[in-house]
Amino acid sequence: MFTILILIIVLAFIFDYINGFHDAANSIATIVSTKVLTPFQAVLWAAVFNFAAFFISKYIFKEFGIGNTVAKWVNAEFITLEVLLAGIIAAIIWNLFTWWFGIPSSSSHTLMGGFVGAAIANAKALSVADVDVINYAKVIPTFLFIFFAPLIGMFIAFFITILIVHLCKRSNPYKAENWFKKLQLVSSAAFSLGHGGNDAQKVMGIIGAAIIFYEKNTKGINMNFNEFVVAYPWVPFTSFLCIGLGTLSGGWKIVKTMGTKITKVTPLEGVAAETAGAITLFLTEHFHIPVSTTHTITGSIIGVGATKRLSAVRWGVTVNLLWAWILTIPISAIIAAIVFYIIKLFV
Repeated sequence: MFTILILIIVLAFIFDYINGFHDAANSIATIVSTKVLTPFQAVLWAAVFNFAAFFISKYIFKEFGIGNTVAKWVNAEFITLEVLLAGIIAAIIWNLFTWWFGIPSSSSHTLMGGFVGAAIANAKALSVADVDVINYAKVIPTFLFIFFAPLIGMFIAFFITILIVHLCKRSNPYKAENWFKKLQLVSSAAFSLGHGGNDAQKVMGIIGAAIIFYEKNTKGINMNFNEFVVAYPWVPFTSFLCIGLGTLSGGWKIVKTMGTKITKVTPLEGVAAETAGAITLFLTEHFHIPVSTTHTITGSIIGVGATKRLSAVRWGVTVNLLWAWILTIPISAIIAAIVFYIIKLFV
């Protein structure tokens, strides 16, 4: 059992690292496409603030609420180390597949699909009804925000762009553009903080569920998620560190999709999109709802593009992204179920 626990922790941190370079584009695509920073400078900038989000969550929010939500996606009696191992393997497989093909899918929903899919496979093996497996109070808000997060980002970005354009309509265009290039550093930093705070905690949730299960079944110690965070302070610290290192590795294929294929973005629009994305991520962290940073920034970029005219958004690319979002949870769940059955052959 201890060996499986160590394997889950190692794979979770690997997933965290992959998440970093898979989602690096979300916070740097616009500053790269507007040539505010070089690609290397941009990933370094984003990585620093991904890690800095640890201190925001710990000392400002004073909790890791998203991690707590993730740990409770599945009802406790159906969580086993084999379920968690299958879920994290499935999430890694789908994340690498979508990264390879430059598809900005959601690491959050990959993880949810994998966790839930493996748990349902476990219930089938135990001949228990599927309805008892999922903690709907935690899963339904996460699922709904597949749609709400990009919509919120889109509307906020739309109104921020309109407001900025109105306030700056008499400004010197050259001076205004230079100012917005500088402001993009601030907005991208804010979005990177939101990205780190949201996504690093998802891995914490999986590791937390594994350690809580292990402590209960080997030592008879019952602990909740907050007690786990206090007892294992290295887990949140390492989770934020790994996502920062992953971001530092970059994800250039997705940068190209996010920064150039959805709509052409100017420094002003980059500020609006990143600010809208950051606001959305901080709001959802406050309410402990894991959301996709990919969905959020994509919605924000669409909102910015829509202020010019709806035809400014390349809807063909956007529709392809939507298909990737819709398919992520069921495909991850199927992969996780298959992996779970394979694991059970050897364990």
